[in-house]
Amino acid sequence: MELLVMIRAVSMGFLLLCVSGLWFLPTEGAGRESFSRNSSSSSRPRSVNVGALFTYDSFIGRAAKPAFMAAIDDVNADQSILRRTKLNIVFHDSNCSGFVGTMGALQVMENKVVAAIGPQSSGIGHIISHVANELHVPLLSFAATDPTLSSLQFPYFLRTTQSDYFQMNAIADFVSYFRWREVVAIFVDDEYGRNGISVLGDALAKKRAKISFKAAFTPGADNSSITDLLASVNLMESRIFVVHVNPDSGLNIFSAAKSLGMMGSGYVWIATDWLLTALDSVETVDSKTMDLLQGVVAFRHYTPESNNKRRLKRRWKNLKSIESSGGADGFNSYAMYAYDTVWLVARALEVFFSDGNTVTFSNDPNLRKTNDSNIKLSALNVFNEGERLLQVIHDMNYTGLTGQIEFDSEKNRKNPAYDILNINSRGPQRVGYWSNHTGFSVEPPETLYSKPPNTSAEHQRLNGIIWQGEVTKPPRGWVFPDNGEPLKIGVPDRVSYKNYVSKDNNSLGVKGYCIDIFEAAIQLLPYPVPRTYIVYGDGRRNPSYDNLISEVAANNFDVAVGDVTIVTNRTKFVDFTQPFMESGLVVPSFGFSNTALMKSFVDLLGVKSSPFSGLAAQRCSSLRVSPLFILLSFLIFRGEHGEYAGELTSRIEGMDSLIASNEPIGVQDGAFAYKYLVNELNIAPSRIISLKDEEEYLSALQLGPRAGGVAAIVDELPYIKALLSNSNCKFRTVGPEFTRTGWGFAFQRDSPLAVDMSTAILQLSEEGKLENIRKKWLTYSHECSMQIADTENYQISVQSFWGLFLICGIVWFIVLTLFCWKVFWQCQWLRTEEEGDEARASEEASSSSSGRSLRAASFKDLIRVVDKRETEIKEMLKLKSSKKLKASQSSGETP
Repeated sequence: MELLVMIRAVSMGFLLLCVSGLWFLPTEGAGRESFSRNSSSSSRPRSVNVGALFTYDSFIGRAAKPAFMAAIDDVNADQSILRRTKLNIVFHDSNCSGFVGTMGALQVMENKVVAAIGPQSSGIGHIISHVANELHVPLLSFAATDPTLSSLQFPYFLRTTQSDYFQMNAIADFVSYFRWREVVAIFVDDEYGRNGISVLGDALAKKRAKISFKAAFTPGADNSSITDLLASVNLMESRIFVVHVNPDSGLNIFSAAKSLGMMGSGYVWIATDWLLTALDSVETVDSKTMDLLQGVVAFRHYTPESNNKRRLKRRWKNLKSIESSGGADGFNSYAMYAYDTVWLVARALEVFFSDGNTVTFSNDPNLRKTNDSNIKLSALNVFNEGERLLQVIHDMNYTGLTGQIEFDSEKNRKNPAYDILNINSRGPQRVGYWSNHTGFSVEPPETLYSKPPNTSAEHQRLNGIIWQGEVTKPPRGWVFPDNGEPLKIGVPDRVSYKNYVSKDNNSLGVKGYCIDIFEAAIQLLPYPVPRTYIVYGDGRRNPSYDNLISEVAANNFDVAVGDVTIVTNRTKFVDFTQPFMESGLVVPSFGFSNTALMKSFVDLLGVKSSPFSGLAAQRCSSLRVSPLFILLSFLIFRGEHGEYAGELTSRIEGMDSLIASNEPIGVQDGAFAYKYLVNELNIAPSRIISLKDEEEYLSALQLGPRAGGVAAIVDELPYIKALLSNSNCKFRTVGPEFTRTGWGFAFQRDSPLAVDMSTAILQLSEEGKLENIRKKWLTYSHECSMQIADTENYQISVQSFWGLFLICGIVWFIVLTLFCWKVFWQCQWLRTEEEGDEARASEEASSSSSGRSLRAASFKDLIRVVDKRETEIKEMLKLKSSKKLKASQSSGETP
């Protein structure tokens, strides 16, 4: 990589120093003749030279050379293009060496080429791009796919094949299509491998996936090194392998994987375009290789079917290579890219000359400064019109063997597309296509270009794939890592509500509702999960759950299991499973039920029994003073039990009234409620009191805010249900649930186990097992009404005092009865006294007439007595008594 950061002058100086000993390297030419040009600017040169730099003895090179030769013959035979100008091609073998390739590039430039085709190696492409920049010679690569070659650093580099940027995005889409989250990248450690995998990592990140491990090996690594590398890879949990290597040595990867048992069921192997390049280059693939590659998914540059493509295929067997083998290798996509590149240069030169441009070269003053050395610098010249020809090439737009040849602003081919093939016993089988226009489809990409772009997930389609082990169901993509390390499970050491989760002396070391659910879900997984529970906290107070989540994010725990609330801030650092318990923040406060009001009134009667009795005795003689009795009774009730009245008028109605007040608020130790109140609701921290356990809850609520307690508690619904039950329903919630969350298990980010556990939790819910576990741990002796409804249901009404009214009604009935009895008695006594003074003659009257007369008199007398006051009645009674006494005395004196 050091050569990538050299400044241009230093790079050129180093390269030219190397020329001195290699100037004799042989160069081949096709239709070669001396370069000449007419002095007239309007005439065309008789010939132009184009260089070609690649490795002859390679899958790509053995297919490219016959394609170059065929293209040169076709161009020179076509009278409609480059009339009277012959196109020559100057070949050089880079021999898979960066150094030799660089020297070959300098030697090719010596022939005053107007363009250079190649190299096939991305590494050599980085180096000789500096040469192209210096000499202003367009460099057109038909096989270098490294995405970084399209950077602004190399303005004269133009890629006529597809950039690996698009291929890596296609692979990322493939991973996302099957909902895999992690892959292992196996690649050759050079510019081609490193930069391609780097783009893959970026593309996966956009899909919320990642490369969990990068397994790099040196170019030319032996089988032993590859086997050792794969053995370490096999210890990883991911079973999705992306192989990005050179076609000439890539098959060794699968041979080593086969020996390690890594080509069986459960594994997924994805190969970039190198694999189909190797297979297409062989006319007949042996059955052993097909058996080795069974289930592999491979990508290949897509080239649409056309008559020209079919004609070239038919000619292929008749093309003779210059190599000693005497025949051309199989027809692969790079052969077509090589063929199209020659035609691209020819068509661009036609436009270039038609616009009146000429081909001229001049000496580079930077190179002439070293004339005193033995290096033949005069052989290297600057192509004066190189920038203009580069622009013409970039603006070309026509259809070739590989499809539409057109470049975007970043010098990439437009409409990139790939075949997706699945290798089985019948060989490579196409299962679909990928393009950046529509994503995956089972229709050829060119048929969809007329439609609007659509890469939405619901429009992605692929045919069925036969995976490793001849299975048709997509593999899960991961297994529990076979490295001997169990799953590290962090469990909060609670000091309250221990039925949810707590430390224990059983085999697991923990117990509780949450533990039973986690264990039940683990049992549903189709693979074993070794695990160990680690208690988190000091056991004196509830630990901070945010700190527990941080431990998971820091890789100190693999998962946090317990009553962990799923909140937005935590999801930024960990992945939660499907919630197994619904939750939400509620506000419990003192419950002013009818029973409580009745008890208060009974207390009132007990405390004020004497005054009340006296008051009743004093006022029972007249109904006219009953309003006074009601007023005095209320004042006594108000005076002795004013605190209740105060609470009734100023109690908490819900979260809004709690926020508006200045009363202290209780929260549970370690829970997220504290941060929620402070950060989300802007409640002053000084108002919030942390409570350790249920005893502190009850004590704080009973004391109230004026006695050192709290006005209300803010906590999650599951805890409040337990609190209400354990307090014999003395409290209730006020206002609605103001957050709706749930409890889940927190795994490390992008952990595939989180997905499988979510599926297991849903299965537990569907089978009713979650409810059974809840009944086991969360059955309470008192089922209290939560009263979570609108605040209108909490307003005091007439119905709220039915008990009080009942007691008052009974008391008034008794008083009224006594009053009536007394009045009737007084009336009868007075009447008896009055009738004693009258003669007894009236007693002989008829009974019926007397009865009616007596009743009428009695009712009138009753009304008369009621209208009289107590003092008047007493005076009448005294008067009657004195008259009776005098009458008796006078009777005694008469005899």
